[in-house]
Amino acid sequence: GLRPRRGRRLAYSLGVLCWGVAMKLKHLHLNVRDRTASQAFYATWLGMSVARREERMTFLTDEDGFELDLMDDDQPGPMPSWFHFGYRLPSAEAVVELHRRMSEFGLAIRKPLAQDHSAALFRCADPDGYAIEIYWEAPHAPLK
Repeated sequence: GLRPRRGRRLAYSLGVLCWGVAMKLKHLHLNVRDRTASQAFYATWLGMSVARREERMTFLTDEDGFELDLMDDDQPGPMPSWFHFGYRLPSAEAVVELHRRMSEFGLAIRKPLAQDHSAALFRCADPDGYAIEIYWEAPHAPLK
């Protein structure tokens, strides 16, 4: 199988490097009840665009090449309450403005807007209830 060679076990287990190659997370797959509604949500609110559409899946991308795969599923399984994924915006002002627009439109806000000198964030929900964190962090802000 795929087992790291001696001496690479720690790096392999931490996901830092894999055989000397840096890795980046580049796609997320979500099962959705209404692919058209989900596609519209991600395009309208989060700037994703359709790269390819197949019989049961739609592949969305952003300008950085991240791929979001939406697959038809009449009954997607529930996610743990802590599960979320995030979209980073270029400024605190952009986070505040998107929060305002989403709130005015009546989208589900799961976690209220919070901000200080080093970060701004809130969580909303997509049409299937997946929690999405919208955030900005100051450059070199300490991790909490």
